[in-house]
Amino acid sequence: MPRLIHLNGPTGVGKSTIAARYAADHPKTLNLDADEIVRLVGGWQDDFFGTVDLVRPLALTMAATHLSSGNDVVMPQLIARRGERDRFADVARSAGADYLEFVLLAPAEVAVARFRRRDHHIDGAVEALGGAGMIHRICDQFAGYVTPESVVIETGEADADQTYKALVAALGG
Repeated sequence: MPRLIHLNGPTGVGKSTIAARYAADHPKTLNLDADEIVRLVGGWQDDFFGTVDLVRPLALTMAATHLSSGNDVVMPQLIARRGERDRFADVARSAGADYLEFVLLAPAEVAVARFRRRDHHIDGAVEALGGAGMIHRICDQFAGYVTPESVVIETGEADADQTYKALVAALGG
């Protein structure tokens, strides 16, 4: 059965890095990084969250199409509302797929440090929205988002290889 593997978590925890590696190691898996789609929409830098709201339904439609073909989708996408998680799960189920959410977490200081070292096209928008302060707020918000059923992968002390291995192990192989 195909799977929608949702990598969730604050900015700077490694979602995009791990998703790219997973897709590279698993043929026909779609790495559906919605942030890549965001940058295709004119004016996204001026209204990042509004553009994300426009893009998310497009990304979920793409996910459903790919899942319906019998192939996995790995989707690195920050969501912090359980209703959004339910939308992802509904899309997977409607395509005959499983929905698996993994919450990647790191201490806010680690996430901020990683954010400062990386070169990602959304970084300017993140800075404009508060940069480190916004990342701290998102990290705090995840304390209320995570439930006992959440599959959490701590990335704070881990490098990308360790995080990737933890994901593969959590997926059962």
